[in-house]
Amino acid sequence: MNEIVNRVSDPKLAWKECLNIIKDNVPHITYNTWFIPIKPLEINETTLKVQVPNSFFVEWIDEHFNTLINKTIIHVLGDQGELQFKIKDDSNEPELPFEPTISKQERVTVSVAEEKVEFETYLNPRYHFENFIKGESNQLARAAAYAVGENPGETSFNPLFIYGGVGLGKTHLIQAIGNRVLKKNPKKKVIYISSDVFTVEFVEAIQTNTVNNFSNFYKKMDVLIIDDIQFLIGKEKTQDLFFHIFNTLHQSGKQVILSSDKPPKDLKGLNERLISRFQWGLSADVQPPDFETRIAILKNKSETYGIYLTNEILEYIAHNITSNIRELEGCLIKLLANSSLNSKEIDFELAKKTVKEISTNRQVNISIDNIAKVVCEYFHVDENKVREKNRKKEVVEARQVAMFLSKKLTKSSLKTIGLHFGGRDHSTVIHAFNSIDRQVGEDLHLKETVDTLRNKIELNI
Repeated sequence: MNEIVNRVSDPKLAWKECLNIIKDNVPHITYNTWFIPIKPLEINETTLKVQVPNSFFVEWIDEHFNTLINKTIIHVLGDQGELQFKIKDDSNEPELPFEPTISKQERVTVSVAEEKVEFETYLNPRYHFENFIKGESNQLARAAAYAVGENPGETSFNPLFIYGGVGLGKTHLIQAIGNRVLKKNPKKKVIYISSDVFTVEFVEAIQTNTVNNFSNFYKKMDVLIIDDIQFLIGKEKTQDLFFHIFNTLHQSGKQVILSSDKPPKDLKGLNERLISRFQWGLSADVQPPDFETRIAILKNKSETYGIYLTNEILEYIAHNITSNIRELEGCLIKLLANSSLNSKEIDFELAKKTVKEISTNRQVNISIDNIAKVVCEYFHVDENKVREKNRKKEVVEARQVAMFLSKKLTKSSLKTIGLHFGGRDHSTVIHAFNSIDRQVGEDLHLKETVDTLRNKIELNI
């Protein structure tokens, strides 16, 4: 009840709630251009009064978002809710209800984008250099990004082009630049946007005849950050517009930062003149993190989530999840969920269970040849011996354990497993599996041996 009272008595809270709804229903550029500049002034039980830059502003909103605004105000203020506009710095202007009757002759044809001082950056505040884990796989990209963050537009890294596979930290890195710039100088105009959203908003600008406003908005930036630039491939008109925006910013000494899944030269289908400009500055790649970096990432993330992981668990996860940072973080979240939902402590067994559920490359990493190698080393048996018709006790035991673990840890068929062990048929593999399966239930020493080997194989040791 108190929350409702506070909301309808505070114009800032009421308008903030309106913006939260509007933001989810309009493109980013529209939200930045037409709604962020509106300032809440006062409120009563049914009317929220806001300030707008000019009369044209009111008419444009009325023409394009009448239904959305009405539904939003009713949701926030109730069935009798009304939005009332006051024109900025003009005391002679009437206060306008949301259904204005402004004639075409009264339209003020000024560029709102030129007047606008503040807008939404769409930067994630969690992305900064302090929590970006450095490693050999990202050393150049991270160093260049930090230099740009310190002096945007003043280094030779313009544009800065960061490329690499999915989930390797490109988005974190390019947004860290924007956050660093704003930390040093909050007056800088910095915006982050993905190229597919940029394209959608450009199409909307064409439909609403506001392409000039759209283009001018981005040309006013001090730092323009565009993610996944490869999605401009095949979109000729969008490429053409971006080419002109890029030229304006670069010639003005403003900073352009781009990310992609490939280096510029490999972006087939992108305009050659754009590719040429992308190569003006620095292109730096981000590779999958090495083992040490994966450990550091896991330690950092686990501290963030407030969970403690033993070195054994950290190494197990790092050995088995190697493709990208996103999957490492996903594993920790899944591990935390499995622990809390099932009221279990985070131990090695729970970690193994979680990795099996989430890892996309685990089965690929564990091969029959790898299993045979680990088992034979453990039993001090020559690998070739387990493939021969050798009936020595130690060889038979090593062969059967290797077959047992191959069936347990891979998706290979019985026939495939048999072929790896000297061309034996599927019945031999079944016999070996059943024999070891029975013995581990009776022989504690053998059970410990099999468990030890399994851990070694799963850790790729």
